[in-house]
Amino acid sequence: MNLQNITQQYLDIFPGDLSGSLQQRQTPNVLYSTVKPVGFARPKLILFNEELSQQTGLGKFDDEDLPFLAATDLPANVRTYATAYAGHQFGNWAGQLGDGRAIYAGEIKDENGRTTELQWKGAGATPYSRSADGRAVLRSSLREYLMSEAMWYLGVPTTRSLSIVLTGEQVIRDMMYDGNPQPEPGAVVIRTAESFLRFGHFELLSAQKDIALLTELTDFAIANYFTEIRTEGSLKYRDFFATVCRKTAALMSEWFRVGFVHGVMNTDNMSLLGLTIDYGPFSMLDSYDLNFTPNTTDLPGRRYAFGKQAQISQWNLWQLANALFPLIEDADFLEKTLNEYSDHFWQQHDCMMASKFGFENLTEKDDEFFTEWQKLMTDLQLDYTLFFTELEKWDESAGIKDFFEKVSYSVTTDESLINLNDFLISYIERRNLNNITIAESRMLMAKSNPKFILRNYLLFECIEEVKRGEKNMLNKLLHALQNPYQEIYPEFSVKRPLGYDDVSGCSMLSCSS
Repeated sequence: MNLQNITQQYLDIFPGDLSGSLQQRQTPNVLYSTVKPVGFARPKLILFNEELSQQTGLGKFDDEDLPFLAATDLPANVRTYATAYAGHQFGNWAGQLGDGRAIYAGEIKDENGRTTELQWKGAGATPYSRSADGRAVLRSSLREYLMSEAMWYLGVPTTRSLSIVLTGEQVIRDMMYDGNPQPEPGAVVIRTAESFLRFGHFELLSAQKDIALLTELTDFAIANYFTEIRTEGSLKYRDFFATVCRKTAALMSEWFRVGFVHGVMNTDNMSLLGLTIDYGPFSMLDSYDLNFTPNTTDLPGRRYAFGKQAQISQWNLWQLANALFPLIEDADFLEKTLNEYSDHFWQQHDCMMASKFGFENLTEKDDEFFTEWQKLMTDLQLDYTLFFTELEKWDESAGIKDFFEKVSYSVTTDESLINLNDFLISYIERRNLNNITIAESRMLMAKSNPKFILRNYLLFECIEEVKRGEKNMLNKLLHALQNPYQEIYPEFSVKRPLGYDDVSGCSMLSCSS
């Protein structure tokens, strides 16, 4: 790989703590601390993303690159560091947080001048690890690698994964926070993004009242990642905030489209660029449930439930607005922009839902139609993804019972079949209002509705196989997730088996996942 082309602009531009100390501490008025990865003596490659490596400008992998993937024996040009940020966690101000188990290698430019940041997750402790060890386990690393790639191929803005390496260590983790810690295989994943800047980076500087550094960071973000903004002065910062709001609304709509539940939408887990970042206790929806949260830590309040994600993202944007207020100094503008966020999200959401149903355009009565559909999905415990798979190919000559049994987690009753039939009749009537053919409607549905989603039980099965040294399911999942709008493996396009309902890691997970 072209490791000599990796640079570290943060270290050259911004103030940092250059001591190299790993003592966990407050680091006021700096954006990063230099750190040294712990290094691993017996790394073993599990996955390498050749396509992504070529796209970023890193180029082709060979065996001599394995130490870099394991954050071990690094070339002299790779100066490693961790960034400081703050955040609100579960609605409460947490103060300084920072990269607790992420260490940056820097960034690399491709032949078109596009920059990609590289960071290891699990390569050791940093000053921001908060009494943790900075390690990661194979379970969480494989979940992040596969899910971030799955989201990429679904067309959802996301970070991506370059590699997973086993470290040769055993790492102790209490997976469900129930007082039952167990040793697990250690791993390091390299993840990539145009930028990993978070709301929390700006919150930290604002809370410290370091307005000069806040201004410098915001100017840097605009110049590098928001090049469409050409205004100056306070107007530049207004346009910046409004753009972040639009990107965030678009991301939330995409999460709703594919049925993704993040599980821990703290402000330090919110990307400035509108990317899905920090894959932890996430899940794809099985049964449609607006109240579903995959995160045991989020119980009983369900702050980060599927149906609340747009609302929470708006709350998080309020916190970013507070952080940027010293630059914008216009409370009326910020309030107006945040109030418009809701309208902007719902407009995108409704257009997205129309596409999922194969509707050419929205009509005045579609809001009522979507509400009726939500009630049906909830009452009959219908699988979100499979419902649209069956709806796309359903016609009035097909049987209702077969449709129901393929998509419902509830018991078949005469009443449930009648309710489903009544809805399908209303759906056909609504679809007939299109000015496009049924075939064109189905093509629209096919582009909007994945046939394959990476369900947690599939990840669980895959992780267990990889722990045994097997890769058959891993290879099949990689093939399936790279082609999510095709049904390549029919055995994956089924409801979650009942036997996995109460298995840890298949429905509910903890933040350590």
